[in-house]
Amino acid sequence: MKIKTTLITCLAFLCFSTLAWAQDDDAIKSTVNAYLDGITKGDTALLGKAFHPTAILRTFNASTGKIQDFPVRNFIRNTPAGGAKATTKLVAYSYAGISATATVELEFQDFKYIDLLSLLKVNDEWKIVCRVFSRVDNGVQLKGSAGIAAAKTPATTNKKVVKPKKDDGW
Repeated sequence: MKIKTTLITCLAFLCFSTLAWAQDDDAIKSTVNAYLDGITKGDTALLGKAFHPTAILRTFNASTGKIQDFPVRNFIRNTPAGGAKATTKLVAYSYAGISATATVELEFQDFKYIDLLSLLKVNDEWKIVCRVFSRVDNGVQLKGSAGIAAAKTPATTNKKVVKPKKDDGW
């Protein structure tokens, strides 16, 4: 009887652990997709849902030789109405506990952004807290382990022609 109770307890724990994992898995992908859809649709509400209000966007400015930060509120405010004409892809993501990372690509006609997103689980919601990005030529491929085992999601495309400004986080 004691073995049966222990076995049932272990199985119940395993089921609840798997359920919690699946919920986090879906929630992280949902947050990342809200970010990508917000950009391609020009939906500032989706972007606001994806980012934590104190999030920063960070890159290296080759002209000044300095790291450049952008507050997320400026990024959201400057989102092109109607969205940006880009194909998006979730390349990879991973998480443990309350922290996660995701790598995404936003491919435009003549360049692409590769974004490294840091997420935190805040009040049971996954939020992007930092976007570190590189603007690269379309032919540049992601290197490292994320490029090897890419978890792809269907690409989305916006037909409207909107070109981002060069060094403003777009």
